[in-house]
Amino acid sequence: MQELADIFGSNGALAERLPGFSYREAQQQMAQLVMQALTSGRHVAIEAGTGIGKTFAYLTPVLMSGRRAIISTGTKTLQDQLFARDLPLLGAVVGRPMQVALLKGRNNYLCWHRLETALHDGTRDAETLGALRALSQWGQTSDSGDLTELEDFADEHTLRSIVTSTVENCLGRDCEFFDRCFVLDARRRAQAADIVIVNHHLLLADLALKENGFGELLPGADAVIVDEAHQLPDVAQQFFGWSVSTRELESLVRDVYAEARTAAVVGEIDGGVRALNKAILDLRAVAGPPLGRMPWAAAPGALRDLLPDVGVALEALARGLEPLVESSGGLRSCVERAVDAAARMRSITVADPSEGLRWFDVTNGTVAVHWTPLDVGAALAARIEAQRGVWVFTSATLAVGDDFSHFLERVGIDRPLTRVLQSPFDYVKNARIFVPQGLPDPSDELYVETLLAAIWPLVEAAGGGAFLLFTSYRALQRAETWIGRHAAPGPVLVQGRGSRSELLKQFRADGNAILLGTGSFWQGVDVRGQALRFVMIDKLPFAVPSDPLVQARAEAIRRAGGDSFNELSLPQAVLTLKQGVGRLIRDFDDRGLVVLGDPRLRSRGYGATFLASLPPMPVLEDFADALKFAATLGFVSERATAVVSS
Repeated sequence: MQELADIFGSNGALAERLPGFSYREAQQQMAQLVMQALTSGRHVAIEAGTGIGKTFAYLTPVLMSGRRAIISTGTKTLQDQLFARDLPLLGAVVGRPMQVALLKGRNNYLCWHRLETALHDGTRDAETLGALRALSQWGQTSDSGDLTELEDFADEHTLRSIVTSTVENCLGRDCEFFDRCFVLDARRRAQAADIVIVNHHLLLADLALKENGFGELLPGADAVIVDEAHQLPDVAQQFFGWSVSTRELESLVRDVYAEARTAAVVGEIDGGVRALNKAILDLRAVAGPPLGRMPWAAAPGALRDLLPDVGVALEALARGLEPLVESSGGLRSCVERAVDAAARMRSITVADPSEGLRWFDVTNGTVAVHWTPLDVGAALAARIEAQRGVWVFTSATLAVGDDFSHFLERVGIDRPLTRVLQSPFDYVKNARIFVPQGLPDPSDELYVETLLAAIWPLVEAAGGGAFLLFTSYRALQRAETWIGRHAAPGPVLVQGRGSRSELLKQFRADGNAILLGTGSFWQGVDVRGQALRFVMIDKLPFAVPSDPLVQARAEAIRRAGGDSFNELSLPQAVLTLKQGVGRLIRDFDDRGLVVLGDPRLRSRGYGATFLASLPPMPVLEDFADALKFAATLGFVSERATAVVSS
């Protein structure tokens, strides 16, 4: 039988088959730890620094042990990498024949019923009809119905929500296309597979048995590997909560009309739909300006008072559609959706505040009301226990120093194996941290402008190739305004001016671009090589204290006699900062400078906790040293050359 050293060693099977493969001690250590967990039946949490090669490290023990496994990821990019590259390669190396299934969320699969309804509802223009017919032709030849196979059909495509199903609007066995359903085909393949690749939402759906229509989503598994595991607690908090939004209600109204047109009963639905439309308009009218998240008590009283009326309108719509369901399976689904939304609305309005938080989210054009559980650890722990397999949690950011307690409490795991494995990259040689001196407090009105003025010579010296990451949209907007008044060494790309994938494509292609981003660019972004050589983070990413979820979790900790800062605020901010800093060095030859703009790193005692949790990059104290290092990173502008020379 092969040993792990035969696979990962400097003369092992991977070195023979992969040009450029190099032995990494931490990779083999991680594989050994995963194998120990599989054989002992004990869960394990592993922080695996960037560059360890963690996918090979957890896949190899699974393949060698012959276990059936579920692999859950936070991103489609990693799902596709595992399915198309890593598992086929390792299967050949280990010599284990296996069936692998990639199961994505419903919004990735063409739904024949939704497509046919859109084609025949009589409201589409010629261009849209042409696109829908092209999709139909493609679907006839596709084995999977996976829309990601279409290069011009991105997640943001306007037709995606029209031609895909959701849990709520899926007709299940009542669908006339049930035997041709791409989602059902994907799930059948999953149930027959040795290894199934899913995302965190699908994993939780299976654990909670909440998915409707097709029974058990995944086969029983000996092991569950949760990659990008730092995302799991937040996904679980959303998953186990309740919400109702005007966007959901508008989608219901559109589907009622579409199904009624198909069934030729439009004249019989108008009363119920008009009442729900009025409720939607009333919600928007009383919600006020788009202020984002608001605690229940802080929301306008008229908004809270209107919620029962929305529930009544949903119930009235369901009653009005009930006599028509025999003419249309789609209308039967709409009845079920209306009843379910009404039940959720009722549950939110009477929810016990000691168990969760009721809150509103008011954005441009959308009003949503939520109930979110304060602690999902117990719910997750119960489902993990019921699943009975060994669980492996891994990410580049799970621990504060060597302490996993914050993460483990949030997922409800007690006394697993734990290990922090450092990245094999040479941070000491290739990277530096610089903390500017003399900046005002981050709460200062001109903090962003002062920070940019202080660090701009470094951006110029590096010749661009920079991520400027901010903790708020307001700070990003102020930065965009400031940069607009100054010469930049490369094109300036701004989050929101195109999709994330489009911005990253432009950034990589140019080589000298400057990208301004907030939360979505702090994690899950991989830019290797010289195109990214400079990362600035405006301030320590503490959660906004006025956020209702933060307030509620902090209050729950205090009620239990705990310290909300050290148990919640600090560890969350440390893990988020590690994610942001981790964008810089993505390969062995990468070089770069991290600028951390927050003076609290020096003035507050907790600053040392942040710095100690980052990779071992030398911290520069002097601006001149930072400028000289920045000038070695890229294409130096004439102005930067003059500054450095002086």
